[in-house]
Amino acid sequence: MTGPRPAPRLLRSSRLSGLIAAAYDLGTGGMERRLFGERRRRLLGVARGEVLDVGGGTGANLPHLAPGQVARLVLLDPSPGMLARARRRARELGVEAQLVRGRAEWLPFPDRSFDAVVFTLSLCTIGDPATALGEARRVLRQGGRLLVLEHVRAADPRLAGWQDRLTPLWRRIGGGCHLNRDTRAAVEAAGFRFESADEFLEERIPIPVLRPHLVGVAHRDDRSP
Repeated sequence: MTGPRPAPRLLRSSRLSGLIAAAYDLGTGGMERRLFGERRRRLLGVARGEVLDVGGGTGANLPHLAPGQVARLVLLDPSPGMLARARRRARELGVEAQLVRGRAEWLPFPDRSFDAVVFTLSLCTIGDPATALGEARRVLRQGGRLLVLEHVRAADPRLAGWQDRLTPLWRRIGGGCHLNRDTRAAVEAAGFRFESADEFLEERIPIPVLRPHLVGVAHRDDRSP
């Protein structure tokens, strides 16, 4: 067991982060109602015990976690603006959640301290997803589960090619979002095995490069180092 690594210094709270968080909620609200809310509910239905939501943002997962199944909920995000909105949402929903400011690559928690770790629409923006997934594996208990809902690299080479071409610009205007990450391969390389994995094109999304999605549940592969 290695324990948590020292975290890098985070930027101080700013008015800008609050404006970005508000714009994020405004821009994604329609898709949450029409599409992602239901997908979140189905995925998070298997969350049990002590749950860590990595890159939890403004708390989009909060309405979809079953309170009778979750003994402790920790929501981690690097943005003070996002966490402020998540705090308000938790209060409105009557959900008890510990809000922690930090980065996915440096989880400030002991080894094997959670029963589930959740990534929903966050691995695309995390600077070092391999390290973040390694940290997720470290803090998961034996038998714990990794829950993933992400847009991913396309299986179609032509669409993947467009994702590669557009990612440098998209990343700059989309808060660091990468269109072309092969998240399933990254999860498996980090020492997880999928119990279920649904990869599909979400035709209701109007932008083709954002349509490839992965919804999956994985567990620690303790045969891996």
